Amino acid sequence: MTKVLTEPRSIRIKGRSFLAVVLTPDPPFDDWLVRLDDLAARSAGFFLGRPVVLDVSEIEIDRPQLKALIAELAARNVSIMGIEGGRPSLVEPGMPPQLKGGKPAADYEVPRNEVGESEKATGAEEAAREHAGQAAPQVVVQQSPVSAPSMIVRETIRSGQSVIYTQGDVTVIGSVQSGAEVIAGGSVHIYGALRGRALAGCVGNADARIFCRKFESELVAIDGVYAMTDDMDPELKGHPVQLWLEGDAIMTERMT
Repeated sequence: MTKVLTEPRSIRIKGRSFLAVVLTPDPPFDDWLVRLDDLAARSAGFFLGRPVVLDVSEIEIDRPQLKALIAELAARNVSIMGIEGGRPSLVEPGMPPQLKGGKPAADYEVPRNEVGESEKATGAEEAAREHAGQAAPQVVVQQSPVSAPSMIVRETIRSGQSVIYTQGDVTVIGSVQSGAEVIAGGSVHIYGALRGRALAGCVGNADARIFCRKFESELVAIDGVYAMTDDMDPELKGHPVQLWLEGDAIMTERMT
């Protein structure tokens, strides 16, 4: 008589929420790609390892143009995980899927045990990569109760680290080193030097601002509008600065 030692296991399907970068190209696409190349050249690693969504909901584009654009992005190591907007006939087998119902990441709550397991996994991966001589990027996604619309980081954010908090403001009691980044749904307050990247208003908040004690940033962005340090007044470097958005332009002002 044959005895079954193991029972068939059920298929486990889980949900995950990731903060994706949304690219919204505008024609002519050659000019847009030049601007994208400029961003990538002056902020190395900005797209590395990030989920990217291509939003074509506001532009006229046909399938050959879309395929050519995806190929151009792939040649730049920008992998498109999905396409938002456009007619269903735009997408054919072999292309990234169409996505619907995208929501700000603040609508998703991360269970506490998931956060703990993620942090442990990050530490193990970092040790393995250091042993192999590779850089170990770290992403810290923190969620707080609704009653606490801000996050406080009481240490310097090191190169390769990302702090992401989509529900409100992020305050860093320390510096943001080159190669590090802070992404906030609200404003970003840095009590030390800003040498890396700061992205405020990431889920659609044009009133968000960026404040820092010492401005040496690689890149700043508010509500999707970005600017590089080279684009700004060199006299701002090394001084306390606040940045805000007026229309499609980032405004800057020295603080005393």
